[in-house]
Amino acid sequence: MAKFFVHEKALCESETIGDNTRIWAFSHILKNVTIGEDCNFGDHSFVESGVKIGNRVTVKNGVAIWNGVTIEDDVFLGPNCVLTNDFYPRSKIYHAEDVKTLIKKGASIGANATIVCGITLGEYSLVGAGSVVTKDVPPFALVVGVPAKVIGYVSAFGEKLTFKDGIAKDSQNKTYKMVDGKVSLEA
Repeated sequence: MAKFFVHEKALCESETIGDNTRIWAFSHILKNVTIGEDCNFGDHSFVESGVKIGNRVTVKNGVAIWNGVTIEDDVFLGPNCVLTNDFYPRSKIYHAEDVKTLIKKGASIGANATIVCGITLGEYSLVGAGSVVTKDVPPFALVVGVPAKVIGYVSAFGEKLTFKDGIAKDSQNKTYKMVDGKVSLEA
């Protein structure tokens, strides 16, 4: 007996769905999709064959996730954000290139943002609503605009970080270190 929920008006063809995952109305999950535990798929979401999704991922309404996309744990995909999968899209022309996109642990994508394929969104990065991301985003970076540019850094909890002498602390008293423009969470 399945330990996940599929709304009666959703279609789930995959058999690899983690416990406590919820798939809501008018969503379609194709075969050969791997979804972790405790995920939530809002109405009108679509997941193409070959996609791998980690645990505790939130996919809001109207999001399509295409082959070549890998999503790690604790990722948030805002309403109607767009993930692409073809550098040279044409009707009825199929390219042999297998474009990979990686969304790393804890990353968040705002509503209506577009993620061009072939890039990596770093751990806990935050993409502002409506942004168009055309290149890799560093861990903990806050990016906004068209094309998206780094305007600051955020904590694992989404709070703006203020660095002094290369060190920042968040409200949970976790320490972040910036070296040569790269941010890391200290153990």
